[in-house]
Amino acid sequence: MHPAYAAPPGDDPSRTHAEPEKIERPDLSGPGGVNGAPDAGVFPAKAEGSKAKETDAADGSDLENGTHQSDSVRVSSSRKTKLSQAYRKYRLPVHVLIWLLFTAWWIVGLVYRRNSSLGWLKPFLVYLAITIRIVTLWLPASAVMVPLRFTWKHTVAKAYDLTPTKLHQPIAAVLTVAVFLVGSMIPAEVGENTRASRAISLFGLLLLIALLTATSRDWRKIPWHTVIGGMLTQFVIAVFVLKTSVGYDIFAFISEMARTLLEFAKEGLEFLTDEEVPTRTWFLISVIPAIIFFISLVQLLYHCGLLQWFIRKFAVFFFWTLRVSGAEAVVATATPFVGQGESAMLIKPFVPYLTLAELHQVMTCGFATIAGSVLVGYISLGLNAQVLVSSCIMSIPASIAVSKLRYPETEESITAGRITVPDDDERASNALHAFANGAWFGVKVAGMILATLLCVISFVALINGLLGWFGKFLGIDNPPLSLQLILGYVFYPVAWCLGVPKKDLRVVGELIGIKIITNEYLAFRSLSSNVEPYVSMSARSKLIATYACCGFGNVGSLGTQIGVLSQIAPGRAGDVSRVALSALFAGVLSTLTSASVAGMLYTG
Repeated sequence: MHPAYAAPPGDDPSRTHAEPEKIERPDLSGPGGVNGAPDAGVFPAKAEGSKAKETDAADGSDLENGTHQSDSVRVSSSRKTKLSQAYRKYRLPVHVLIWLLFTAWWIVGLVYRRNSSLGWLKPFLVYLAITIRIVTLWLPASAVMVPLRFTWKHTVAKAYDLTPTKLHQPIAAVLTVAVFLVGSMIPAEVGENTRASRAISLFGLLLLIALLTATSRDWRKIPWHTVIGGMLTQFVIAVFVLKTSVGYDIFAFISEMARTLLEFAKEGLEFLTDEEVPTRTWFLISVIPAIIFFISLVQLLYHCGLLQWFIRKFAVFFFWTLRVSGAEAVVATATPFVGQGESAMLIKPFVPYLTLAELHQVMTCGFATIAGSVLVGYISLGLNAQVLVSSCIMSIPASIAVSKLRYPETEESITAGRITVPDDDERASNALHAFANGAWFGVKVAGMILATLLCVISFVALINGLLGWFGKFLGIDNPPLSLQLILGYVFYPVAWCLGVPKKDLRVVGELIGIKIITNEYLAFRSLSSNVEPYVSMSARSKLIATYACCGFGNVGSLGTQIGVLSQIAPGRAGDVSRVALSALFAGVLSTLTSASVAGMLYTG
């Protein structure tokens, strides 16, 4: 237990806490805690001013240079002040003008393109997003939340209060299972997508929940409201994507935009090389440039505040419906977009004060999904983009539900009851600076990916060589003994529980094993290859395998998360290591729950 914590009410009094240096928790009730970083008494500001003064006093030339620099800073600050004043003065007409321009664009598009194959949904989504963003700049949240709360209080809440308290959770559980049964059993049978196979997927989901409950740190403290709400939300998202034309079109549009990002990255690669190089399918050429470009773009969006705004609004939904802490909601929402390490940076000031359950939740979110930076790379391999995107979104409620099953909260969270995304301490000076920083960070990430893949693939080849040599003396040579073959049989029961057709059980089990032991890229590379036995897999098997492998839940990512969180909060390194293996287990099972839900709903 970290010394920052006192034992909460009901906690085990036998647990000991380090006494020497008492670290106070940040006061989040004041303006600093709610709107930005915590109290300066807890996180002291960098004392750079005194150091600068000492240097100036010691060296006259430094003082002169410092004077010129101060003058330039004053001029720059003055310009920024004038621009901000002008913007504040005229921002209403500017926003109205922007909205009118996009309204005109949308109406003209509907008139001239009403019979076009482009459809109406995509431009409407763009127009709706811009309209909502402009409206939220002027409309207070209370204007929307007060009517919603009033409606909720006088409808659902009243019915909830009339029901005996002891029956709340059983009724919710029965209704959730009923929704699962209706959604999976009513659709007609098509080919291998029989009701029996969907029933197996449902059985697998219930088995995963039972396994997590049996291995829970404290099953009596499991927040069943959060678990049931998370599973139901995951199922609803899957229904929206796999069963409705609107949901399919929306995620197809998102996937198309991701593919377009690849094309933009190819433009830069073509400038650096020639026209023929971007057409090659090498990983170094087709995936790495897209990753670098996407990370740079994310840094730009973060600098402009758009990413924080989107994450904050998205997190409010899960915060309100699943009753998790603000830190958990922010990380769970941000992880599919920015990645497992970067999402923790969004709550950097609070990491030293997270409870053990919150640390577990943060790590589980990272293991349960992939990041947007590698998403575009995996799409370039030819994988189903809608499946990858929907899996990332489904992982948000799934990771919350699974983590609360495995490691329920037993302490008091300092971010309970509020959503806070602190400002970046190392904010770039302007948009161009942020974009350049993103490009350099993208190069480092790409280099890490290349080095990791090179070493992992080589190491797997070494293991397969040794296993094949030993296997020859045992008569195992068709197919030869290999790591993939062994993992295929080890995870054979897991594939069956997901609802995979019988002929593909070993292959899907092999892919799941490769993903856990090595990484998801090797599994995706095999899945998208045009060689046997992957090319002859059924559509149902490929769909379930894609969902099952869409996460960073592997041994390599374990070291990454421990390293990142230990750097952010060195004093919590022991706690991070203590919950890491449990979080990896929960993250892997979170991804498998998405695969089970997909198996319950897929009909071809």
